[in-house]
Amino acid sequence: MSNSYDVIVIGSGPGGYVTSIRSAQLGFKTAIVEREHLGGICLNWGCIPTKALLRSAEILDHANHAKDYGLTLEGKMSANVKDVVARSRGVSARLNGGVGFLMKKNKIDVIWGEAKLTKPNEIVVGKSSKPVVQPQNPVPKGVLGEGTYTAKHIIVATGARPRAIPGIEPDGKLIWTYFEAMKPEEMPKSIVVMGSGAIGIEFASFYRSMGVDVTVIELLPQIMPVEDAEISAFARKVLEKRGLKIFTDAKVSKVEKGANSVTAHVETKDGKVSQITAERLISAVGVQGNIENLGLEALGVKTDRGCIVTDGYSRTNVPGIYAIGDVAGPPMLAHKAEHEGVICIEKIAALPNVHPLDKGMIPGCTYCHPQVASVGLTEAKAKELGRDIRVGRYNFAANGKAIALGEDQGLVKTIFDKKTGELLGAHMVGAEVTELIQGFVIAMNLETTEEELMHSVFPHPTLSEMMKESVLDAYGRVLNA
Repeated sequence: MSNSYDVIVIGSGPGGYVTSIRSAQLGFKTAIVEREHLGGICLNWGCIPTKALLRSAEILDHANHAKDYGLTLEGKMSANVKDVVARSRGVSARLNGGVGFLMKKNKIDVIWGEAKLTKPNEIVVGKSSKPVVQPQNPVPKGVLGEGTYTAKHIIVATGARPRAIPGIEPDGKLIWTYFEAMKPEEMPKSIVVMGSGAIGIEFASFYRSMGVDVTVIELLPQIMPVEDAEISAFARKVLEKRGLKIFTDAKVSKVEKGANSVTAHVETKDGKVSQITAERLISAVGVQGNIENLGLEALGVKTDRGCIVTDGYSRTNVPGIYAIGDVAGPPMLAHKAEHEGVICIEKIAALPNVHPLDKGMIPGCTYCHPQVASVGLTEAKAKELGRDIRVGRYNFAANGKAIALGEDQGLVKTIFDKKTGELLGAHMVGAEVTELIQGFVIAMNLETTEEELMHSVFPHPTLSEMMKESVLDAYGRVLNA
């Protein structure tokens, strides 16, 4: 078998495997290098298994409030943590196998091991430092592995890993990253979550549903700092009503470890320090790109703050080397990585009408309870940019479907340019908003105005009706409020 390819992709996460499939579709001889498991962090340790955990939490929440729906369930519902984790891992395993099938279907060679760039068109694959997770382990004879491989185009898609705070490094026992938080052997009685981005808030929400005493510490003035301030405040109110304790404008300055507990020294903006003792601490202070040991520095590939510098088509400063996904910088989202990879390979193929990714139209979703979703400019950012805006709002409490679902705590917020009617941003908190947001994403991509949204017919009774009502509210025409 020849070790020469048109395209080699390093990393098989969502960005990497989707890019390799599109590459094969375009007729390129393609290979993908993976050191551990097909599907990367997202499929195996991030996006997918966390949603499986959160689904279990959601079912438990509903069961414990069955009386609100006129139902009687005998005794208090409880979670078997081993079974909850086993279901989550099973979901990941099923999808891991699915990626393997797609590689075979599209005739993409999988090279197992760790890749290092030695030339702009050459990599050397060495033995993986991590155990390879695939149906046949160790790698069977005849499957590609260690060796030298060449390609005209090499795409780096090595993803990211949890960021560690000096002095509060995760130890796998008392201080967890999302790896440990996703597969607890037993449910702790109390947890401190350091960081309130999507990862931190999702785990805080999950563990609270499991009956754990949860405290969230956030350095910035609001939780979920990238979200619209009004949406963040609404979410915080609901989360606190569920029993979460939240401290903003605060940081964990020091951690003391006990035999089976940690004590976090929490310093607030005014300089006051308090101590919070919990059985475990989850460090969720962001992620950093996996740029080490790739040979980038020797080849002169530019990096900045732990990520590879690229242009709008994912090209680095070294011809023939590209980077996509988390390793290429924020927003560090799986769907951004996938779309970025498709643009990259289609530009390589010289397809017509290939445009750079507009990061302002990438939706963000947080799957806590209540869910949060957004796209485009926040109200504060729109004002900062000097835009003259109209803002519409609509509460879940006025929507028939939300009331029937017993999910009437939420808000839809839309932001328009007052002069042109351009939809600048949409922000939501409440049930199923991570599904609803795509309606606004499509509208923004089609350059839809407020008039066209008002003339669109939304089905009744649905949660989606609130999207139209929010638009109507921005123009003083709301009907059901």
